[in-house]
This record gives sequence, structure tokens and C-alpha cells, in this order.
Amino acid sequence: MESWRSPHVPDLAHEAPAPVRLGPDGEIPETQVRLYVCGITPYDATHLGHAATYLTFDSLVRTLRAGGHEVTYVQNVTDIDDPLLERAEKIGVDWRELATSQIDLFRSDMTNLRVLAPDHYVGAVESIDLVVQAVERMGDTYRLADAAAGSDDVYADVSADERFGEVSGFSREEMLDVFAKRGGDPERAGKRDALDPLLWRGKREGEPDWDGQSLVAGRPGWHIECAAIGEHYLGGAPTIVGGGSDLLFPHHEMSAMHLRSMGYEDSALYLHAGMIGYEGEKMSKSLGNLVLVSKLVEQGVDPRVVRLAMLDHHYADDHHWTDADLERASERLAAYQQAVKDRREGGAMTALVVHDCMTDDLDTPAALWALDAWAAGDAPRVAGGDQREEIADLLTTVDALLGICLIGGPFDTACGCLESL
Repeated sequence: MESWRSPHVPDLAHEAPAPVRLGPDGEIPETQVRLYVCGITPYDATHLGHAATYLTFDSLVRTLRAGGHEVTYVQNVTDIDDPLLERAEKIGVDWRELATSQIDLFRSDMTNLRVLAPDHYVGAVESIDLVVQAVERMGDTYRLADAAAGSDDVYADVSADERFGEVSGFSREEMLDVFAKRGGDPERAGKRDALDPLLWRGKREGEPDWDGQSLVAGRPGWHIECAAIGEHYLGGAPTIVGGGSDLLFPHHEMSAMHLRSMGYEDSALYLHAGMIGYEGEKMSKSLGNLVLVSKLVEQGVDPRVVRLAMLDHHYADDHHWTDADLERASERLAAYQQAVKDRREGGAMTALVVHDCMTDDLDTPAALWALDAWAAGDAPRVAGGDQREEIADLLTTVDALLGICLIGGPFDTACGCLESL
């Protein structure tokens, strides 16, 4: 599957990998980082909750690569799943047509927001063989007949995994509650354990299906999709697994269990972006309270303003979106651009502060505060420094780490020419 065109990123690489602290689990010690981020299920347009998640991991990739780390970045697209089929039936279109249209819109939104494309952007449909092979290799699976369908489903047995629950830390009661709300089927009769996740869904009338080889015709479960795609394209288990905080359980818990069943020692760092609320509720397709990136751009909002508004909140924090976020971000962008024109002093020291903020758990709000101080003329200065070189250094850092081009147009994939300074 094609991704999108990545913007140009200035090279800030150090001679040795710079340490990056993430979450409560400490630094990233590896020079080579294998990053897997769970992608969209393409049944509705990209809203700001999506944008916040993918900006989080855009910030991570930028920071790691700028620090000299080698990053292999894989992102999936769940282009076959119950929500997609249900939405397609509801609006009366073919599920493939719906998926294609929404993936195209997602690519456009990511391009406008200057989000780096993953090295491998992979759909579930194109990965059917990988999923089948993964399930066939796994231990601790069992078949459960569906009499009405005349076919078998394949489940994983959670009771066989002594480490099940390590990722989320949830109690069994919490797991059962969340599992039912997030795509699980705890009440299905015949399962060994209510929490057992579906690996392969046998053929049902009116649903698409594929050759499952020894698994019979059907389609993949959700959690095994990510485990199989990640293993294949990363060449093993991920170093970092990312997504929204709503994926902690069951999705990341189950995917980790599947990788262990496939023979890998799960030692990944799990990084989760907070949820974005709007009008008093979590922003979600099911509630219909969406603020769409594409609609904001259509209304004339500069994508850099949208990006700045998102970066004004720490990635791990939940927050509610308001119009004031856009207003503040618009004022910020104007102030930064004016400071460039005025050749505001203190650019070199501010660039160092921005870098330090990003390596300290991707602290984008603190990075923006540093830029605010610079734009207001309150940043520390380097005695005897070349003013033009200092501003150029800051512009390069802001472009590389924050993805904000302060010279040029809002849709430029490369930051405007520094010769204009």
C-alpha cells in the first residue's frame, strides 16, 4: 500500500545517539529502533483525535532520527474489519470503495500536517497470508464452530500465557468491562475464557473472505493483524509500540500475547497518546462529535496552525479541543514569523532548549514556551554570535523536530529557503 510523500527534514544527527526519555520507563538505549504504530480503520474521515496520535509518533520519529537513531517505522491500515463493513452497509457503498476513499483522505491530511510517512504502510487485506502463517505457527489456539455459518473460528487461549495482563496492568474485572466495549466477544458460548481473542473469523454469508489455507476460508482478527505485520516488516518484535490510549487494552495486550506465542520475547515500550475531547465527550466516530482536519483546511485554516494547536498539549494528556486552541496557535505562528523577520536574538540558545524539551518525553508544550520567550525577546543570548546563523539554526531545529516551517507556504514539503534571511 502506498503511503504519502514525506516532507524534507533537515539533518540534525549527532555523532552518537542522543538519549531520549519516553514515559515512565526511561531512555531508549538502542541505536536501532523498531517502531510499530497502529493505524486507522478507514471508515470515516481523519479527526483531530487521529491527528494528535500520528503527530505524537511523528514527533518521536523526528526526535529519534535527529538524535542519530536508526528508526524503522511501520504503520498498518485495518482495511477489513467489522466497523468498516457495518459503515459501508449503512451508507450503501462497497466496503472497498469506502476504505479507499478514507485512506486517500488520511494521506492528504498527513501530507498537509507535514507528518513523516512510515517506512512501511501496510494494509490488512494485503497481509492475509502473513496472518494465516502467523496463526498456523502459534501454540495455544483452538477452533470454535459457528453452527449458523457452518464454519470454524480460531481463538487464542489467554489462560496459557502467564504474562497476560502485563501491558495494561488491568484487573480481570477491568479487562472484561473494556473487552466488551472495544470489539471483544466475552459472552460467546464455547470459549475457554471470556477474554480469548479472535484470531481468524470463518466465512460468513455476505462477508468478504480469503483463503485461510489450514484455517479454512475467512478473514483475520484485529490483534493478530498487527502482530503479524509488525513481525514481518520490522524483522522481529517491535522496540516501541504506539497508538492512542484506547488501544492499551485489549489491542496492545493481545498483540503482545500473540507475539510471545509466535516465539518472541515481548520487551517493547508501549507509548500511548491521550484522547481528545470535544463538546464534553471523547471525540469519536460513534458519537459524531468530530472536528475534521480536512474541514479545517477547507475553511482556510493553515495546517501549521492545526499542528501548533496539537503540539500545545503533552502527547500523553487527555484534553478537550476548543476554538481557543486554534486562535492561540494562529497568534503563535504569526509571532514566530514576525520574530524571524525582525531577526530576533537568542535563536541558538532557544534551539538547544527546543532540542532538550523534545528528548525529555517529547515535551512539545515546553518547546513552544521556549519559542514564545524567543519571539517576545526574552530568550538567553550567545555573546558575539552571528544573528543570521542563530536564526537559521533555530529555523532548522523547529522544522526538524516540531515539523513547523516558519518560512514559505503552509503546504510546502520543504521549509522555505534560508537564503531569504
